[in-house]
Amino acid sequence: MTRSGTASEDWGPWPEDPVAAAATARVSVDPRGTVTGWSEGARRLLGYPPEEIVGRPAGGLLAEEPDAGTVRSLKTLPRWNGQVALRHRDGHRLTVNLLAHHREPDSDNGAGEGDGDGGWFLVCALTHRPSPAQDDALLKWAFAESPAALALYDTGLRMRLANTEMERVVGLSEETMRGLLVSEIVAGPWSIRTERLMRRVLETGRPDQVQVSPQLSGHQGESVWTLSLVPVRGNGGTARAVLVVGQDTTEEHLARERLALLNEASVRIGSSLDLARSARELTDVAVPRFADFVTVDLLPSVEGGEDPPTGPPSSPVRLRRVAAQSVLEGIPEAVVRPGTVTTCPDTSPAAESLATGRSLIRALTPAALAAWEHDAREQAERVRKYGFHSVLAVPIRARGITLGVATFWRHRHQEPFQQDDLLLAEDITGRAAVCIDNARRYSSERRTSLTLQSSLLPGRLPQQVAVEVASRYLPASARAGVGGDWFDVIPLSGARVALVVGDVVGHGIQASAAMGRLRTAVRTLADVDLPPDELLTHLDDLVIHLAAEADSAQDPTGGIGATCLYAVYDPVTRRCALARAGHPVPALARSDGAVEFLDIPAGPPLGLGGLPFEATELELPVGSVLTLYTNGLVEARDRDVNHGLDTLREVLARPAPSLEDRCDDVLRALLPDPDRPADDVALLMARTRALDAAHVATWDVPHDATAVAKARKDACRQLDVWGLNDAAFVTELVVSELVTNAIRYGEAPIRLRLIRDRSLIIEVSDGSSTAPHLRRARTSDEGGRGLLLVAQLTRSWGTRQTYTGKTIWAEQSLTAF
Repeated sequence: MTRSGTASEDWGPWPEDPVAAAATARVSVDPRGTVTGWSEGARRLLGYPPEEIVGRPAGGLLAEEPDAGTVRSLKTLPRWNGQVALRHRDGHRLTVNLLAHHREPDSDNGAGEGDGDGGWFLVCALTHRPSPAQDDALLKWAFAESPAALALYDTGLRMRLANTEMERVVGLSEETMRGLLVSEIVAGPWSIRTERLMRRVLETGRPDQVQVSPQLSGHQGESVWTLSLVPVRGNGGTARAVLVVGQDTTEEHLARERLALLNEASVRIGSSLDLARSARELTDVAVPRFADFVTVDLLPSVEGGEDPPTGPPSSPVRLRRVAAQSVLEGIPEAVVRPGTVTTCPDTSPAAESLATGRSLIRALTPAALAAWEHDAREQAERVRKYGFHSVLAVPIRARGITLGVATFWRHRHQEPFQQDDLLLAEDITGRAAVCIDNARRYSSERRTSLTLQSSLLPGRLPQQVAVEVASRYLPASARAGVGGDWFDVIPLSGARVALVVGDVVGHGIQASAAMGRLRTAVRTLADVDLPPDELLTHLDDLVIHLAAEADSAQDPTGGIGATCLYAVYDPVTRRCALARAGHPVPALARSDGAVEFLDIPAGPPLGLGGLPFEATELELPVGSVLTLYTNGLVEARDRDVNHGLDTLREVLARPAPSLEDRCDDVLRALLPDPDRPADDVALLMARTRALDAAHVATWDVPHDATAVAKARKDACRQLDVWGLNDAAFVTELVVSELVTNAIRYGEAPIRLRLIRDRSLIIEVSDGSSTAPHLRRARTSDEGGRGLLLVAQLTRSWGTRQTYTGKTIWAEQSLTAF
């Protein structure tokens, strides 16, 4: 006995045809084992009429008791089949092949009645087995009419039989193919591979499968077939033939190819925020797998960062060719070269697609070319020359804006574009459109950031004698975005100069705007003449306030962070005071070639608050070069910062004709691509100078009103030595006023100093920290006009605090003398 455990099936009503009912013995049994239905075929098989058997136990029909295991399994099996010994009404024993179905509750039984609780439905065929000749005829007819392409090959791999479908697919009759090898019927390398696999199937007796791409009769396009190679076994299990079953899987193959191409497009398109590169990536993805020639044309305003006008573009359409790709080397099909703006004829596929706002497919028939040739003769000639036969145009749209059009052409692909191809082209172009629009928007923001940043950085370094300076600023590449690096050279009183380098965290317009605010703040604080550590403290407070403003405005940039290095160099004393807030240490290259990185306390980055900054003061030899820079110069993803510092040290140690040349040497050594740095780079170099005794004169002034006259005489004698007698009158008035104020309102010690620079600087220092204020004197006042007089007679004046008091200074221009 055998049994089967397949899933249960939903059986509908059996036919009421008496002939059909008599050809099969059909019996229904309820869950209790009672016969509930008895067909005419059952009466013919066992001799019982329905009235004698319905309502009786079905077990009474068995000639022998089934084994216990079979009875237990019947409770769980949905179906059972096997041989059963039954007892005929006249008492003789007969063995039949029985198939039993476990019925669902309320299903119809074989006699047309329902079993409310389910049960079993038993069937047994009564027809006699047809003759082998009849079976052979049926098999031959079934083989011939099978919807699958079938061919039978003998052990010599010669065709013996082919059905109608195989004849249709190959385009040859069975009579023509009989006795030929696969490689003789259909030429091609795939046929040789198929024969090898067929031989292996004969040797191993195991089926195999192969995918082939034959060039079939009547098929112009690509055709993909899956061939199943099945061994046909004879007596003893030996393989006597190979049955080849062919299934056309072209549509499935093309669907997989489209999906793979779409996946590749999602990976390859948009690898950068460069508009032209995104367009080129679209063409590279489409050629050669999808099209033979692809162009991407954008409206001219797109590359300028502007939003094109809504709606279809006005006629005639002007487009800029951004990218093109071809299966032919050199892209000979192209009439318009990348970067060229051209007028697109209204009859062209690109213009028609833009005008309607929809994708389109066009067959390039002679009639279509004739209509197009009048407006675009050269393009029409290229179409004829290279045999273009199909074109597909897709508008490039993103965020409701039409940016341009992508056009796909075929001349090597034999099959024309179909509707499925149009959907695929729209998907690929849609992905590229978003990337192109992102690049367009980013380019616009980058240009704005660069314009803002260039307007905030010093256009020309100011003239001063303290140091010789050279600088470089390189904005980050398009991928990183413009950052907030800056540098500045600020002339200070007393011929001193302040050198500043800073770096705002982040990129984009926000970073550039923050940089501008900090640079302005540094200049303002420098005018107050604060020491470096105090200046950074005030700057730290400002960054904290700016960050609080950003938080209150719910700024997505998350506030402001920055680093800064501030240095003040005095050419008279050759002393330099430096302080830094989380910024890289400066390098000092001495005239003998020795290079060192100055040991300056790091200090916290700006914006943390509550932590002190420390200043370091040292004497710099004349001719030494102080190098200030931002971290983009020495840091890189693929390079350790220490390696960058070592390289910087090596370059600074080499002799160079000028500071400008040395700046170039540093950039070449530290930046692999100076035109596209990964981060903003600010570099400032300053070669120190000194003002010797020939340019500086100093006198100690007694704290006595009678000393004013002597101070005036000393100043006039020094002007005579310098050949500046024309400046004596103004100088006497200024010296008299400043020394008088120091004696009257200040404290000892009092000192007068004249510095001859590009201007004449007069300084009076005293031990009091109280600063004077310019005020307007009333007509009845006897004093109060001195500083007003100084302000009118000099180019500038001011006061600065020192560790021992204050210094009041005034500067006269020497160009007038």
